[in-house]
Amino acid sequence: MNKAQVLIIDDEPQIRKLLQINLESNEYKVLQADTAKEGITLAASHLPDAILLDIGLPDKNGHIVLKELREWYNNPIIILSVQDSEIDIVKALDNGANDYLTKPFRTGELLARLRSAIRSNQNIENNSSITTGDLDIDLVARTVKKNNEIVKLTSTEYNLLALFAKNDGKVLTHQYILKEVWGNGYSTETQYLRVFVGNLRKKIEDNPNNPHYIITESGVGYRFE
Repeated sequence: MNKAQVLIIDDEPQIRKLLQINLESNEYKVLQADTAKEGITLAASHLPDAILLDIGLPDKNGHIVLKELREWYNNPIIILSVQDSEIDIVKALDNGANDYLTKPFRTGELLARLRSAIRSNQNIENNSSITTGDLDIDLVARTVKKNNEIVKLTSTEYNLLALFAKNDGKVLTHQYILKEVWGNGYSTETQYLRVFVGNLRKKIEDNPNNPHYIITESGVGYRFE
């Protein structure tokens, strides 16, 4: 099996070195860039399986780099930044980041999120079904089974679950979910979303109070695992 290739775009040498050591010890190939210009060039020439992108780059703001990359780069992008405000996190996720970790980060958590993002991206976009754990989601028949038994969902609950499953491992903001499932007029109805997520958890989770599939990202949105 070919090793997955990860591009690190970060101007801190110690961070790049730490990431290189941990990634290579986990069978990843590593590319490094310390500026936005070099990072975009390497991304275009090597098309890595994932990018770890810092927001505070010396030559260009990472949010701008993210938007430029998303014009043509479709693989996972995970933001690593000391900026931990909700505004920065939501902005990055809405601009196409798959995930956002604040520095200092736990290496184990980063590796887990990286694996999840790459695994999700390797799924064929037009798959007719998605299987994860004991859930089987048939995207053609619009049916859901848990442990091979049909789960009765409303049309909206199904649409919500399908959106989560198609973005396995990716943090989806409240605004993004509301727009995708209900439309632009509902983009601020976060309480509305919480009710539907609660109902959906009751139907697909073994323990809705300690969910395994639909994980809350406090103040930001949800992640499907």
